[in-house]
Amino acid sequence: MTINSFTEAKRPRRPIKQQLEYQRPEYQRPNLIVPDVPPVPDVPDDYMETPEIGPDGSIFTCANRGRVAIFIDGANLFYAALQLGIEINYAKLLSCLAKDSKLLRAFFYTGVDPTNEKQQGFLLWMRRNGYRVITKDLVQFPDGSKKANLDVEIAVDMMNLAPYYDTAVLVSGDGDLAYAVNAVSYQGSRVEVVSLRSMTSESLIDVADCFVDLDAIKKHIQKESDSEYSYRPLSNFDIHPPIHTEQPHYPKS
Repeated sequence: MTINSFTEAKRPRRPIKQQLEYQRPEYQRPNLIVPDVPPVPDVPDDYMETPEIGPDGSIFTCANRGRVAIFIDGANLFYAALQLGIEINYAKLLSCLAKDSKLLRAFFYTGVDPTNEKQQGFLLWMRRNGYRVITKDLVQFPDGSKKANLDVEIAVDMMNLAPYYDTAVLVSGDGDLAYAVNAVSYQGSRVEVVSLRSMTSESLIDVADCFVDLDAIKKHIQKESDSEYSYRPLSNFDIHPPIHTEQPHYPKS
C-alpha cells in the first residue's frame, strides 16, 4: 500500500511588521475643544489671606458670623503676649473677638497652681466677666518646669459644641488642634484662628477659614496701664459662707 503525502501549497507571508500594521485599526483623534483657562497668578509660598483691621479694632468683617464660640488657649496666649511685650486686657479681647456677633460661649483653658492666690484671683475675675474657665492642675517635670496640656479639652469642646455655633474663634497656634479644626469645618462651621504668626503652626493655618495675627491687633487688646483693673489675690475677696437661718415652724392645723 502506497501512502502519498500531500503538501499544501505555501502561501506567501507578509513580514510580521506588515501584519501588525495591517491589523491595527485606524484611530482618529477627536477634535477636543479646550476652554480658555486664565493664567494662575504667581503667589508666594508664605502668602496667606488676612482680614483688614478696622479703626475700632474690628477684625472679622464677615457679614453674618452667626453664633460665635471662643476657645482660648491660655498658656499659648500668655507666651504670645510675652513675645509682643504687652499685657492682655481680657475685657477688650472678648469685645474684639465677638464684636457685632451673638456670643454663645467664651472658654478660657489654663493650667493652675492651687497655691498661687494671685492666679486664683485672676481666674475668679475671668469667671465674673464673661469667660467660662476650664482648668487643670500643673504637672511638674524632672527639669523643674510646670505644664498642663489642655489640647484634648479644647478639641472635645469644639467638637461637642459644633452643632450649636456657626463660627469658632480659636486663640491658639498649636498644630495639635489642626485635626479638630478640620473636623469642625466638615460639620459646616467656620473657624477663625487668632495667634502670633511666629508661634502658629502651618498645618493650623491651612485648615482655618481665617487667620488673624495678634501683632496686628495688639493695640486694641493690650492694657494701657495698671490702673485699668487688677487681679487681686483670692484672699482679698470678701467671700463669706452662706448664713443658715432657722426656718419658722408652723404647727399643723
